[in-house]
Amino acid sequence: MKAVRNIMIAATLAAGATGGIAAMSMKNPMVGGAPMFATKNIVQNAMNSKDHTTLVAAVKAAGLVDTLSGPGPFTVFAPTNAAFAKLPAGTVDTLLKPENKAQLTGVLTYHVVPGRITAAMIAAKAQANGGTATYTTVNGGMLSFKKMGKGWAIMDGKGDTGMITIANVMQSNGVIHVIDTVMLP
Repeated sequence: MKAVRNIMIAATLAAGATGGIAAMSMKNPMVGGAPMFATKNIVQNAMNSKDHTTLVAAVKAAGLVDTLSGPGPFTVFAPTNAAFAKLPAGTVDTLLKPENKAQLTGVLTYHVVPGRITAAMIAAKAQANGGTATYTTVNGGMLSFKKMGKGWAIMDGKGDTGMITIANVMQSNGVIHVIDTVMLP
């Protein structure tokens, strides 16, 4: 159970998504100035993205590197550095402290959903459910998705909303959707 949770956390960290279908057609989409290769795992690709250094540091601090490097599959909704910067001052530094590892793990695993969930799957589920798709995260919380303008919004259980900015970044062990807001359980 712990290994599954760790895998889900890793998937969340590596995720990234744009409004949807455009990124899906790109063979090796660019994220954070680096090509993302479908032959690499979530952690390997995330480590190359200049936009995900905070997420990678958090994954390392939470001890989730091995999990998210595992076979998966995982779907990770990966917040950018700018997303972490929107949190109240001191939040990231506090979460990265060793004594807060459990809380950090909870936040990270909230960004990971078991399985390989593409933007097309989110859209189909939303269409079948009155416009909203909901998925259970590795930490047991819920994330919801709704079409907003030309893109897809992601909402946490508290009603905080962000956007998928790059969708369908395929990985050897799942898929990453880049998001512009940190979701909190």
